[in-house]
Amino acid sequence: MGALLKDKRMAMREVVEMTRRRCLMAAVAGVAGLLLAAGGGMCEAGTKPNIILVFIDDMGWGDLSCFGNTEAMTSHIDQLASEGIAFEQFYVNSPICSPSRVAISTGTYPQRWKLTSYLAHRKVDEQRGMAHWLDPEAPMLAGTLRRAGYATGHFGKWHMGGQRDVTGAPEIAAYGFDESLTNFEGLGPKLLPLTKRPDGKVGRIWADAERLGGPVTWMQRSEITTGFVDAAIRFMEQARRQGKPFYVNLWPDDVHSPFWPPVDKWGDGSQRRLYLAVLEAMDAQLGKLFGYVRDADQLRANTLILLCSDNGPERGAGRAGPFKGYKTHLYEGGIRSPLIAWGPGLLEKPAAGTRNKESVFAAIDLVPSLVGLAGAEPPADADYDGENLLDTLLGKSKASRRKPIFFSRPPDRKNYYGFKDLPDLAVRHGKWKLLCDYDGSRPELYDIPADPGERDNLAGDRADVTDSLTKKVRDWYHTSSTIR
Repeated sequence: MGALLKDKRMAMREVVEMTRRRCLMAAVAGVAGLLLAAGGGMCEAGTKPNIILVFIDDMGWGDLSCFGNTEAMTSHIDQLASEGIAFEQFYVNSPICSPSRVAISTGTYPQRWKLTSYLAHRKVDEQRGMAHWLDPEAPMLAGTLRRAGYATGHFGKWHMGGQRDVTGAPEIAAYGFDESLTNFEGLGPKLLPLTKRPDGKVGRIWADAERLGGPVTWMQRSEITTGFVDAAIRFMEQARRQGKPFYVNLWPDDVHSPFWPPVDKWGDGSQRRLYLAVLEAMDAQLGKLFGYVRDADQLRANTLILLCSDNGPERGAGRAGPFKGYKTHLYEGGIRSPLIAWGPGLLEKPAAGTRNKESVFAAIDLVPSLVGLAGAEPPADADYDGENLLDTLLGKSKASRRKPIFFSRPPDRKNYYGFKDLPDLAVRHGKWKLLCDYDGSRPELYDIPADPGERDNLAGDRADVTDSLTKKVRDWYHTSSTIR
């Protein structure tokens, strides 16, 4: 393990050093606007790229109109896809909120940090054998980029500590952020939702979150993403005045229930109709953020926007396209997410407007990839589970992750959304996906490219693959909570 960790650190440092040398050469040459790629890193005349991560709560793989939704239009997100790359085989590392956020923030499996389901009240967390918050010593992408000179801001849902009766969690700033504005599941300044029904009845939800710190601003839930977008734009403008690159999390929770669209969009008031209305309203509000970047030449040339979902959809609300399962499930519908990468000055020009149907990778791979993009130095003790796939993100390659992608279900979700006795573990490696219980029993094996709906269990026909993947996922699970 020690030798492997040393090799990984040396490889990352070589990438970083090469990036710095190339960026310095570009600056000395004085070639404005010249983009130089170096081992997965990139710069613009010595300027580090800006990064925006839009991480949407509970949105299904098939909910964006550019991913097949015919009942709602997400035109602003669709435009990103038409100018960027849409990835169809991207996974998040948990089918539920908090651990998925940990993975995309640290490049590590959330099981390492004893975060295996959504964070709740202290008693509930303890019953599930969970920590109450993410350890601030985790290798946060924000902290790494901040040390590399980035302005770092988090705007939107947090849910990695500081919720319900957990008031003693670290502030968001402890995780490497210069500024934050969150919702009811985080400490510090926050936006909380007002509600309004078509009959004029108004109300508030999650008001008890005021005890988690402030200042608190109340906004209509149907407009609350605009509040986060406006704060993020002010933050980006300040970073630009200071001559700093920025890393911004924009994590909206509009499409997480309860759904409160604009009153004139309620339709028949069904769960599905409300969800679709909220989805379209969120897209419209995100359009302001995308327009801000697109309309500024310097930002357009030197900003990477990534957009994906934290897990699959709630049953009866979102849709997972052709995939089986929902949020909380280890079937594809719970863990497969749309991913869009946009950056006209950073992506390979022939890749603009394309769909990548081949590359298999996961949220944990984004952190080392973005560290490479920024030419940053990872923490000395960072032992990422993710791999640097920046060439894939930027359209230079269609390489997949080399190692398997492992999953475990939330401990309190054995039976959920009409599914009984759900599998406990899953692994995707190459074309194969295996699901099984903790003891390796009841294996299910699927050839995912040929059978994306996971209908034809091949475990009995391919005992060699079944046995190999069962051993790998069980070994991973039994060691994952002991590795830091």
